[in-house]
Amino acid sequence: MPTRTARLHPRHLAYSKTGEMALVRPLVAAYHEGMDFRHRTFQWGRAARRVIPAVFAFALGLSSGYALWGRATLASGVAVPSTPKAAVVDATPAPAPANRIDLAALSQQVNPPGGYTLPAKFGDIGPKLLAAGGIDFDRFVQLYEQGGQPLTDEQIAILKESSAASIVIDRENASFLLNVFWAVGLTNRNRILTEGPMMQGGKDQVGNFASTAGWTMGARPPAELYASASLITLTSEQQLRLEEVAQSVYRPCCNNPTHFPDCNHGMAMLGLLELMASQGASSDEMFEAAKFINAFWYPQQTLEQAIYFEAAEGLDFSQVEPRTIVGVNYSSASGYRAVRQWLASSGLLKQSSGGGSCSVSP
Repeated sequence: MPTRTARLHPRHLAYSKTGEMALVRPLVAAYHEGMDFRHRTFQWGRAARRVIPAVFAFALGLSSGYALWGRATLASGVAVPSTPKAAVVDATPAPAPANRIDLAALSQQVNPPGGYTLPAKFGDIGPKLLAAGGIDFDRFVQLYEQGGQPLTDEQIAILKESSAASIVIDRENASFLLNVFWAVGLTNRNRILTEGPMMQGGKDQVGNFASTAGWTMGARPPAELYASASLITLTSEQQLRLEEVAQSVYRPCCNNPTHFPDCNHGMAMLGLLELMASQGASSDEMFEAAKFINAFWYPQQTLEQAIYFEAAEGLDFSQVEPRTIVGVNYSSASGYRAVRQWLASSGLLKQSSGGGSCSVSP
């Protein structure tokens, strides 16, 4: 690929018929308007043969974000190159970046040491979830014990008792919250599950997604748990707000928004957004929460996004608009891939092997 075009701004990248990069804008969004949201299933043989037709042919992965492209090792202390003016389509040139990026400081912005407080409290979601069979408590406890990370007294209380505590996500509990709200999103009855893209193949096929078949910690089979209990009740206004946000929040492991929660991260994000909406969170609050939830669930990918925004846009992570960074242009699989390509061509990261899955893990 020519060096001159390899360092283009991500929102101007697209694949031309010849396979080279062309300046077309905004193609990532156009791709999603016409894309065929195909089912990602646990039938690996079929999935390997399934490709999205047309220009982009991006693979839909089942990984948690590392398997498709590999975990990146960032080049610490490297000088940040300027964006070539010839490669910028916008009339307004990109801000001049700083000469060097402080990765340690940027990492603390992405994953604050004290965590991030969501605009929601646990309430009685834990006991409701256990009563509905969304989590088999004994098996769940055993999962963490066998993983060498036994549940804390606080986490056990969240599951078995009502809690007035606000939800705080940090590096230590990110996996716990992912699993708990995976179960919440899967079990709660909401029209996003009963009428949305997850149902396009019919009720008989809904158990084939990674977010359904992959949930092995329930007291009942996942297909039976699916949208089976009213854990969270929303008003009409809250439902519309939920749908607005869910349709616009993406994850870098695939090209689907939270409105199509076909993997564990998508289903868990849905559960958290439902709880936030039910407690009166605004759309802006939910988008900001999604920005930091993604940051703790996808720390490496989000750090790369933060480096891009600082290098190409002159923005600290705290200054990046939440709707922008969690949207299709940056947090979808295709958007994130464009970010990585820009970083790689700018000498800001190195490729290394890595992998992950949508399976349950402590």
